[in-house]
Amino acid sequence: MPLHHPKHRHHHDEDVLPYHRSDDEAKPRRPYVPSSFPSSPASAASPHRFLLLFAVVCLLLAVASFSFAVSVSRRPVPLQPPPDSVAFRCGRAEDSLRSFLASSGNHSAGDREKVLAVVGVHTELGSAARRAALRATWFPPNPEGVVSLEHGFGLSFRFVIGRTKDKEKMADLQKEVDMYHDFLFIDADEGTKPPEKMLAYFKAAYDMFHAEFYVKADDTIYLRPDRLAALLAKDRLHHRTYIGCMKKGPVVSDPNMEWYESSYGLLGNEYFMHASGSLYALSSEVVGAIATTYNESLRMFDYEDVTVGSWMLAMNVNHEDNCAMCDSTCTPNSIAVWDSKACSGSCNPIEKIKELHNTTLCSKSPTLPPEVEEEE
Repeated sequence: MPLHHPKHRHHHDEDVLPYHRSDDEAKPRRPYVPSSFPSSPASAASPHRFLLLFAVVCLLLAVASFSFAVSVSRRPVPLQPPPDSVAFRCGRAEDSLRSFLASSGNHSAGDREKVLAVVGVHTELGSAARRAALRATWFPPNPEGVVSLEHGFGLSFRFVIGRTKDKEKMADLQKEVDMYHDFLFIDADEGTKPPEKMLAYFKAAYDMFHAEFYVKADDTIYLRPDRLAALLAKDRLHHRTYIGCMKKGPVVSDPNMEWYESSYGLLGNEYFMHASGSLYALSSEVVGAIATTYNESLRMFDYEDVTVGSWMLAMNVNHEDNCAMCDSTCTPNSIAVWDSKACSGSCNPIEKIKELHNTTLCSKSPTLPPEVEEEE
């Protein structure tokens, strides 16, 4: 069978071809050469030039980076400003003494202060004269005295107070703070109800101090710090302890009478056993439980001592009654002297405190009676 030459294909052969070639496609072309197999020395040198250029650029970048690092390392390091004064705070609460000691370089920042007891003397903005009377008698008169008493007896004393939005009153208070540095500001306004202020005190004191006891005292009492320390330092079987002058009394349901209790329906006719509010102490475990409790879950009565007493009923605490914490006159055993009946808003506590301090039996008698010292 004769073969057909391409030039002599018939038109019907076009139907057999997979595609139809145009006249341009029929023209001779340069052979295709892959880039990986260069066909000339000039084209072979272009990849080498690219690699050389890339290496030079990388080298220049490395040199520039090294030069920058050297220049930075040789710069003089700027002196860091000294740290701000350590503020011992818990929310809005602040211990002015420890802040002052830290700013003067006499105290370093650290964990909670370890003491036998924190003694919070609760006071008000308008009671500067009472505070002055206490500093002139049994309360430490200056920061050195507070620290000395803390080292000697393990008692850390502070005036406990809230804040106010009255700028003039706060300015006057700040002058006193700057002079004595013996305040513990709590996270509460001055007009806050006493039970709520007491809760704020326990929370602040517990967060700032690692104490075996937390003491609440009024600014109307005469106190013997040495005897209070001796009482608190005694060995006890109970870790949850509530110490004070325990009392009971009728619940006043008449709103026209003094000591009216608006929640009288929850209390019945007589109050439960609780410590007098002028001076009492709670052990660390008890205060820890109070301080970590959600505020809204605690019952608040109208009076602080009743409220705290109700909290104690909810815990397995030991009520320790001590009448030496509420003597009306000085005795060889008196820890605190105050007359609740005589000073129910009618007496002058400032003059009373000064008078007691000038009495030898009150201020200069030994910590323990002679017969007790002989027995020991």
